[in-house]
Amino acid sequence: MTKIPFHKYEGTGNDFVLIDQRQKKYLTRQDTERIERICDRRFGIGADGLILLQTVEGYDFEMVYFNSDGRESTMCGNGGRCIAAFAKQLGIIDEKCRFLAIDGPHEAIVSEAWVELKMSDVTTVEISDGSFILNTGSPHYVVFVEDLSDMNIVESGQVIRYSDRFRKEGINVNFVEKTAEGIEVATYERGVEDETLSCGTGVTAAAIAFALNDPTAKIGEVAIATKGGRLKVRFDIKKERRFENIWLCGPAKNVFEGNYLY
Repeated sequence: MTKIPFHKYEGTGNDFVLIDQRQKKYLTRQDTERIERICDRRFGIGADGLILLQTVEGYDFEMVYFNSDGRESTMCGNGGRCIAAFAKQLGIIDEKCRFLAIDGPHEAIVSEAWVELKMSDVTTVEISDGSFILNTGSPHYVVFVEDLSDMNIVESGQVIRYSDRFRKEGINVNFVEKTAEGIEVATYERGVEDETLSCGTGVTAAAIAFALNDPTAKIGEVAIATKGGRLKVRFDIKKERRFENIWLCGPAKNVFEGNYLY
């Protein structure tokens, strides 16, 4: 029997299995079925995704992220915040780190259970019929709605995610409602193929769309409510539809740890 030591983390209800692979490689990118099994909420540990922490030259560590379907995926913002907290727990870093992910280098600042993660720049935003399509490390579709509580997020998200344009590659779909404090966001995630309680790259995309959609908004920082908790996104607008110095900020918590057996 093989044991894989793991830690379970959550960031505003977006939960992940994290595995330290600095000394020993337990999983590879080809272990799709095993990773899917680990993420299964009935037959495994249960998670929205699985993250490997590995050594890589020139950085504090490398982040390799898989969706719960077992496939390596694009950047995960809440996962990036969780792995930064994990690296601090392991003693790899103190308060600041620089790590490599699939979309390039990231920086993070960790203080207690709060993590600030620098995201990739957003260079283009497509606006079509009042909806926004952009890439914040992962591809996102953002649409503003009047009342999130009256929506079936899964059914509505699937209509867009499995439309002719997005069926093959998939896209994450975010429904956004304006609030007195900022915005509320609900996300249907590809790869998970369900609503998640929070999506880091999704709320980042929603905050940028909010800044473009509402000229009266407080540009530069947006407060976001999700079903899993509260986050903040801050950014600089360098020119039309170009955003830099983007930071995703929120809690990240170590829930439990153990050994996965197979």
